Parts: sequence; structure tokens; C-alpha cells
Amino acid sequence: MMLVVRALMLSWCVAVPGAFALGIPQIMHMSKEDFLAQAFAEEPQWSMLRLKRPLKQRINQILGHPYPGGRIRYWHQGPRTAWIIDEIGKEMPITMGLVVENNAIIEVRILVYREERGGEVHEPSFTRQFANVTLQGDGLSRQIDGISGATLSVDAVTRVAELALVLHEWVLDGPAPEQLAHQ
Repeated sequence: MMLVVRALMLSWCVAVPGAFALGIPQIMHMSKEDFLAQAFAEEPQWSMLRLKRPLKQRINQILGHPYPGGRIRYWHQGPRTAWIIDEIGKEMPITMGLVVENNAIIEVRILVYREERGGEVHEPSFTRQFANVTLQGDGLSRQIDGISGATLSVDAVTRVAELALVLHEWVLDGPAPEQLAHQ
């Protein structure tokens, strides 16, 4: 019996590369390419937004910790932007894709989930709550319902949703952001 269990685990590890890195499962729900194909009729070139001091301070305030990079990659076409951002849930990063248009969230997708618990944040019943959410004051325009046992994952997705809205506004309406277009 133990041999069968090990064989099944090994086959799963081969099917999902890196699945048991450090003993934590990695579940890929959607590829970056599929996410972008759904976000745009024709995938635009990506750009980089340099995080100058005022924006970096706002990002750190939203996340509750210093953002590790000095730039964020995004895709932009007309009034629509798409962002792929990692944020720590409890211990591991959750890779999220967010689409924003006209200062409102169009879609939130969990691309890769790496935590042992809380994976329910990838379910449409959770992510649909973010549709048409905008910024209001110092937060989101709608209260996001939690998931029992996934509090930290829910918080991470909620923070990144707010971050994507701020970044979208910065790119489209902000004070002359310095951007690097991909050639």
C-alpha cells in the first residue's frame, strides 16, 4: 500500500514541477499566457513601472511590508491594465493576475497557489467578489467576505487587489510615471 501511495505522489510531482519544493505543494491554476489571452483580445507588449518614492511608500502602506522590487511589470491596452503580482499568504507567495479597467477591477485570478491551506481563494465564488470593486478612501469600495481557514490568503488577495487599483491609477492618471516599454 505504501508503495502505491509513493508512486502516486511521485507521478503528481512529475506532473506539477516543483510541487513539493520545501514540502509545500504548488498548484498552478492558470498560466501567465492564458491569463493574458483572457485579459486582452491581442496581448500587448509589457511595460515596467519604476517605483519612485511616493508610489513605493503607498505600496508598502497597502501591503503592510516593504515591496521587494524597484519595478513592477504590467500590460496595458487602452483603458485596461493587467498585473501579475506575488504576495505572501501565510508563508509562501501566491501568484495573482488582476485585470483593471476604468479604475475598477474586472477580474482576479489565482495563477499559482503554494500554501498548504486556504487554496479556496482560487474559486470563482471568492474571486467574483472583486468584480467592479474600486478604490474608496483608503481601501476598497466593497467589503470582501473571508473564507474560514484562509484568513491570511484572503488578506493577501485583498491587499493585491487594492495595490492593482492604485498601480492602474498611477499608470493612467498618476504624476508622469517613469515607464520602460518592452522592445
